Amino acid sequence: MGGLTQRFHAWLAGNPDDAVLRLVFRGLVVVSIAALTFDLAGANGWVAPIDGARAPADQRDNPPSGLPTLPAILSPWLPGGDRLAPLPQPDGALGKAMTFELISGGRLKATGTITPGISEAFAKAIERHGEYIKTVVLNSPGGSVSDALAMGRLIRDRKLATLVEAGKYCASSCPLVFFGGIERHAGDKAAIGVHQVFAAKSATAAPATRDAMSDAQRISARCQRYLGDMGIDLQVWIHAMETPKDRLFVFKRDELQALKIVTPLAAAPPAKP
Repeated sequence: MGGLTQRFHAWLAGNPDDAVLRLVFRGLVVVSIAALTFDLAGANGWVAPIDGARAPADQRDNPPSGLPTLPAILSPWLPGGDRLAPLPQPDGALGKAMTFELISGGRLKATGTITPGISEAFAKAIERHGEYIKTVVLNSPGGSVSDALAMGRLIRDRKLATLVEAGKYCASSCPLVFFGGIERHAGDKAAIGVHQVFAAKSATAAPATRDAMSDAQRISARCQRYLGDMGIDLQVWIHAMETPKDRLFVFKRDELQALKIVTPLAAAPPAKP
C-alpha cells in the first residue's frame, strides 16, 4: 500500500496541474479509513445495527457492560434528574384485556390491561380456585380505576399477598390492585408507577351533562380513602396527582419501603446449629 502511494505521488509531481486528482485520491483514502473503522466498530458491538437488523445472538444475550438491558420505563433515574418517565404504549399481552392464569405455588398471574368489567372475571377466578390462591402476581399497564379498586378490595378481603416480579411492570391504576395485598413484594427492578387519574368520557353521554373535573375529583377522593384503608402513605397520591397522565412517576426502591408500598420481608428463620 505504501509503495503504491509513493508511486502515485511521484506521478502527481510530474503533473502539477492535476490538483483535482490529488483531491480525489485523498478523498478515497479518507473514505476507506472511515469504512474500515465502522466495520471494526460493528464487529465489536460498539454501534447499534441499523435498518432493523438484529445484533448477533451472543451480543443480545450478553450486551456490553454498562448498557441498559431493560425498557426505559424500568429505569426511573433519567438524565438531568427527571423522575417522570414517558408512559409506554403497552403491546403484546400487556395491550390486551387482563387474563388470569393459575401457576405453581398458589399464585394467580394477572397479565394485561384492566379493562372495564374485568374485576368480575377476576372475582370469578378467585372463587373458582378457592383456597389454593395465596398470591396475585401482577404485570399490567393499568386501566379502569373502578375495576382496580374492586380487585384490590377483594384481595384484601381474601387476605391475599401481591407481587410484581423482577423486571415486570405495574403502572397507572395497577398499583391500586397491588395495594390490596396483605403482604406486598416487588422483585429487583420491578417498575411500580403512578400518574393522575382521569374520567374516561362515555361514548353515549352528552358532553353538556358531564363535568370531567367533578368526576376526576370524585375518583381521586375514592382513591385517597382506599389508600388510607390499605395502610399506604398518602404521599403516594401526591406523586400521582403531580404527574401528568402521559408520564409516569416510578418509585425508587427506598420509596417503595418508606411509603409502605411494599411490606417488610419476613425475617429469615435462625440457622440450625
